[in-house]
Amino acid sequence: MLNDPSETFRGLTYPYGRKANPAPGQPEEIAPGVYWARFPMPMSLDHINIWLLEDGDGWTVVDTCLNLPDSQKIWEQLFSGFMAGKPVTRVIVTHMHPDHIGLAGWLLERFGCELWMTRDEFLMCRAMVGDTGRPAPEVAIRFYREAGYNEEQLQSYREKFGGFGKAVYTLPDSYRRLTDRETLTIGDRYWQVIVGSGHSPEHACLYCPGLKLLISGDQVLPKITPNVSVFPTEPHGDPISEWLDSCNRIRSLLPDDLLVLPAHEAPFYGLHTRLTQIIESHKRDLATLYDYLSEPRRAVDCFPALFNRKLEGHNFGLATGETMANLNCLVHRRQASFEMDENGVKWYRQLPEGAAFD
Repeated sequence: MLNDPSETFRGLTYPYGRKANPAPGQPEEIAPGVYWARFPMPMSLDHINIWLLEDGDGWTVVDTCLNLPDSQKIWEQLFSGFMAGKPVTRVIVTHMHPDHIGLAGWLLERFGCELWMTRDEFLMCRAMVGDTGRPAPEVAIRFYREAGYNEEQLQSYREKFGGFGKAVYTLPDSYRRLTDRETLTIGDRYWQVIVGSGHSPEHACLYCPGLKLLISGDQVLPKITPNVSVFPTEPHGDPISEWLDSCNRIRSLLPDDLLVLPAHEAPFYGLHTRLTQIIESHKRDLATLYDYLSEPRRAVDCFPALFNRKLEGHNFGLATGETMANLNCLVHRRQASFEMDENGVKWYRQLPEGAAFD
């Protein structure tokens, strides 16, 4: 059992403590029939929270962890121990990223159950997994050249292209679609699907009014904000606006007294406070970036306006995507424009008449 006392920090209350950390294979009961399992991951974001829901004679699993041998071993421990021999009867995946969907196919093969997720997440995941083994397309190279990548950085991107699918077990050829505001029965409880967008195309959260719980995936995290990026597949997209609209919508739809069960870090109270913090943080980023464009800059020149740390490797790519998302948002709002130079690089500048950030 977790023994950390309840604590409040920056407007949020953590009933299990901010640093609560269930041991792998030893889930913690959060509410009747709802259990919290934590899986370690070999990356800077070093864990993911998995939610196990009692569902009649079996289990509904929400999210799955990366497709790694160590993750499979933890699942095996759960199957033979805590889960008491009852089968997994349904796998719900909040969204398409490998730490959430990585072992879904493996669980489906083992138990013969269905994958439940939204359409955009399923189809986008299949498309990205399909990139594994193929060379980086020219449109992607052009996208990063426009952002200001040098030849060494472009070559690094070429070498890493297709890595997404390496962390995802073979996906099924069919799935059960989840839709926004749809209701599900899990065990003897009513749950509602609440969809957001921006971090991923059609992210599903699960809301249980009876238990006053929200399984939030990456849509609402207590200490960090998930990456909101533009990618070469949709270079003119505006995911920041989608993200802000989703945060505002979820804040208006759901009550504030829910215990939020996030995909990373610890459960917390303070849903509306956290959503407001996220919204205001992005507004500040947009305003800071707007000021930074008082002189023409490439996307890679804009990192200091948004990030206060050294960016290398995988984080350099994430920073590029998020910077491009913020720049696209300013362009869509007519607060910035860009010009292409003779080398195919975009140079952005502010438009003085567009300085409102409501």
